[in-house]
Parts: sequence; structure tokens; C-alpha cells
Amino acid sequence: MRNLLATAAFCAMTAGAVSASAPEASLRPMPRPAAVETVVQAAVVSARPRARPALPADLLAGAPEAPVLAHAGPALAPAAQKPGIFANMFRPKPRPPEQVVAAAAVRVRPGAALVQPRKGSVCGDPSIRGEVLAPITGKLRGCGIDEPVKITSVDGVKLSMAATVDCSTAKALKTWINRGLRPAMGEVMALQVAGAYTCRSRNNQRGAPISEHGRGKAIDISGITLASGKTVTVEGGWRTKEGRGMQQAHKAACGIFGTTMGPGSDGFHEDHLHFDTIPRRKAYCR
Repeated sequence: MRNLLATAAFCAMTAGAVSASAPEASLRPMPRPAAVETVVQAAVVSARPRARPALPADLLAGAPEAPVLAHAGPALAPAAQKPGIFANMFRPKPRPPEQVVAAAAVRVRPGAALVQPRKGSVCGDPSIRGEVLAPITGKLRGCGIDEPVKITSVDGVKLSMAATVDCSTAKALKTWINRGLRPAMGEVMALQVAGAYTCRSRNNQRGAPISEHGRGKAIDISGITLASGKTVTVEGGWRTKEGRGMQQAHKAACGIFGTTMGPGSDGFHEDHLHFDTIPRRKAYCR
């Protein structure tokens, strides 16, 4: 009995001492930050569902195929969006369908090019080749050319020598080649030129008016070279078989030129054809 009382008294004294000296904050240690982060990460990882294990290949081989719906309707297409205000403005227009047009057959004349460059041409015609000269003033009154040109070929037909004329004569020569010479003699390679600009009187007669040669409006042709290379001269071939075509070509020049003269006209043109572009009410053709 005495011992129990002594033990009780000791416990009461100890409890009072402990309660009197208790600290304000708990003495329990705080957790470390790293430990908290680790615990949080572990909790996040453990919260994710685990991937299902792959089925064995033998089980997959015997698995039935997914059923196909027999009356399945067509797949619904997404609703088409309406174009905006500027949609058609910046959208390129489709190209029109290509059309193939058959080109007409073109016959190439010997010595003539299909397309002639403008460089080296005169009188505004690419088929009249030559050069532009300075105005010519003659020694005799009435001679000269205001706008002379020196031509070397006309529509693919070469001239044996360059001829100085005006553009009206050069263009008339081209017209005669196409409308009179070629229809009568076929393809032609060259013209043998006997004369062009010369400041002199008509037929070189003293006291006669100035010749059209002195004004650049005349040209004399003494022969014609055919596509075969053969040259038919006025003096030697006028009355031959080839000369018949030359006579037809000479006759066709009437009206294209103001004056046409040749063998049998006046005795001064037995060896050449004279063409000039003198203005006349009615062409003078002999």
C-alpha cells in the first residue's frame, strides 16, 4: 500500500513537470522537398492505366473478322463551305480547250523566203531588199530622185545589178513579177537589169525631154533567168519557144506600168524591155 502511494505521487509530479515545459511547436521533423516531389511523381505514375498486353499471334489468327453491314449507307461528306465574296475574284480561270487548226499548204518558190526580215528591206515591204539612199540631184534640169532606193532583189527574184529607182517603181516591179512574169514563165531566179537611174534625155536624143530613167521611174530588163538556170535574153530569145512566155509577160506589164516598150516598138528597145511608172490617163504599151 505504501509503495502504490509513492508511485502515484511520482507520476503526478512527472506529468506536471512535462506539461509545464512543453514547446510551442511540434518537435516532429518536416519532410524534405525532394521526398515530396518523388512521392507526387510516384502517385502520378501509379494513377495512369497500364497498357494491355498484346494478344498472342495464335489467338489473333483464329479471331473472327468484324461484321460488315449490308445496308450501310454512303459516307456523309462534310458540308461544303460557301465561297466568300472574294473567292472567285482571285481564283484563276480554267484554260479554254486547245484547238488544232490545220494550216494551209504553202508552196516555196526557188530563191524566195517565206519570211523576210525587215532589216535590209525598203519601201515598207520586207520582200523588196536593198538600201535607202540620200536624195539625188542630177546635172540636167528635171533629173533627180527625192527618195531613192537601191534594190537588189524583189520577192525572192535577184537583180543582176542593183537598180536605183523610187519606191513606186520598185513596188510596180514586184506586182509585175507576181501577176505577169511568173504566170507566163514559171519560177524565175533573176532578172538581167540593163538600166535604171540615169540622168539623160529620152532615148539619148539631143533636145528630147528628160527620160523617166532620169527621175528614177524606169527600169530596163534585158533577160530573164529561169529556175533551171537558163537565161533567156530579149535580143536572142524573143522569137524562140521560151520567148513566147516573155512576150506574154511583157504584155501583162501594160497597166501595171505607165509605159511598156520592147522589140518592134520604136527601134530603140530591140534588146530590152522598158518599164516606167510615169503617170498617164491611159497606159502607153508598145
